[in-house]
Amino acid sequence: MKAKIVTLAGDAATGDVTLDKSIFGLELRKDILHQVVNWQLAKRQAGTHKVKGIGEVHGTTAKPFKQKGTGNARQGSKYAVHMRGGAVVHGPVVRSHGHSLPKKIRKLGLKVALSSKQKSGKLFVLKNDKLKDAKTSAVAKGLAALSIKSALIIGGEQVDKNLQKAIANIKNVDALPVQGANVYDILRRENLIITEDALKKLEERLNG
Repeated sequence: MKAKIVTLAGDAATGDVTLDKSIFGLELRKDILHQVVNWQLAKRQAGTHKVKGIGEVHGTTAKPFKQKGTGNARQGSKYAVHMRGGAVVHGPVVRSHGHSLPKKIRKLGLKVALSSKQKSGKLFVLKNDKLKDAKTSAVAKGLAALSIKSALIIGGEQVDKNLQKAIANIKNVDALPVQGANVYDILRRENLIITEDALKKLEERLNG
């Protein structure tokens, strides 16, 4: 299984690279992708929403009115849940929305996401992500030459600063270091561009 090596300069392919079939040759598993994406998004939720229980509403502890003789139902607190300005019953509290997911499922999800891009012809291997200048126009032309309008670029351990600046104003184009490669960001962009260096590190990570 091979993929062509391209450049952001819009040049013709500069060669081929052999892809690991155990990573880039898997069948599409929507159920696995669904589990991993849900796990990622759940971890991102802040979980900081909060309402006050009756023990947290500050104010007088006096009864709203006397026990008898008013013609009203007896009340013991102004801050009961059915009183105006009172507490909220069964409301949200600060908590984590995250849940556990087996490591082998997370790893399989990343493999399936990579395989889906390869199978659909949306995977490109980049010679390198180093740019001489942080010129948005040059990168935009290079992507246009490859007919790419939406892409995630996965670079080495650190994304090239010039590349990061150059794509900052290009819509639907993102860049991540190789250690940040994840299922959600791969799927949310139409194309996937991986540098040769990142490709080696990804294969080491997923074969470990």
